[in-house]
Amino acid sequence: MNQQNQILLKKDPVRDWELPGGMVEPREKVEQAVVREVKEETGIDIEIIRFCGVSQEINKNICNFWWLGKVVGGALETSVESLEVGFFDLEEALDRIKDNNFKEELLQVLNQSNYPFFITFE
Repeated sequence: MNQQNQILLKKDPVRDWELPGGMVEPREKVEQAVVREVKEETGIDIEIIRFCGVSQEINKNICNFWWLGKVVGGALETSVESLEVGFFDLEEALDRIKDNNFKEELLQVLNQSNYPFFITFE
């Protein structure tokens, strides 16, 4: 999130609008992967504030670890993984995100009273 509490989203060529993220590389700490993926996909430098929770998509064999970060530098840039990037207020972010599971995950990340959360999707 930036200083205006806007949410950083990227437009993936396949999945449309989503939060930046990706895979952990061999011998890389999860926290390092979070910072690296955000930089690679958006051009933004972040500092991790806290761990938020985990979501599991059983039918896709995917587990996502959710972290909250704040912007500490960089500038918005597109990449092969990001056709567009930007900061959006919550309402606009939810309008842009088409995947209902992803919307639920974002709302869980923003609801600090549920930390750490665990959500399962079929």
